[in-house]
Amino acid sequence: MEFHDYEPAKGHGLAHDPFNAIVGPRPIGWVSTMGADGSVNLAPYSFFNAFNYHPPIIGFSSVGEKDSLRNCRETGEFVWNLATMALAEKMNESCAAVKYGVDEFGLAGLTKLASSLVKPPRVAEAGVNFECKVTEIHNLKTAAGAGSPSWIVFGEVVAVHIEKGLLKEGVFDTFGAGIILRAGGPSAYARITPENRFDMRRPG
Repeated sequence: MEFHDYEPAKGHGLAHDPFNAIVGPRPIGWVSTMGADGSVNLAPYSFFNAFNYHPPIIGFSSVGEKDSLRNCRETGEFVWNLATMALAEKMNESCAAVKYGVDEFGLAGLTKLASSLVKPPRVAEAGVNFECKVTEIHNLKTAAGAGSPSWIVFGEVVAVHIEKGLLKEGVFDTFGAGIILRAGGPSAYARITPENRFDMRRPG
């Protein structure tokens, strides 16, 4: 095999940075937050994942001082909403670069649904919502210890809401829920479908 080799600090030399195309497709952190002044924000984050079972911990990375980060610092709460094929266009509309205080729910034509344990609203149209309490916010650092303009926000999931139609005999229907993922390049996404599935058992 021949390899394209590069050191990220010196540039990749390609048409588009391959990093987030290789680490992908990635789950989408569609995050709703509320500021201390009561303003609501909704934004998708492609650097997102689950990190622990008990307690359930999820996290998203804010590349830059985004409104979601500000609100999490101010109020310590957020809600994750499941992004699906049916909501793809509305999810995309919610990532518009607008001034602080502009409500992306309204921009995208989405409905606010009151949460049970946190103040930020849920996306009513989403089939799953995780209500979260912020546990940690970390400024990401380089190998040399220098700070970066990115922060990762971790939150404990304190309440879960699942549309009953997405449960099949007590199991969440991952391959039938229409889940979408962020892929590489400026516009690529992927969808989980039953045809994508294969099974393996752990050894031992």
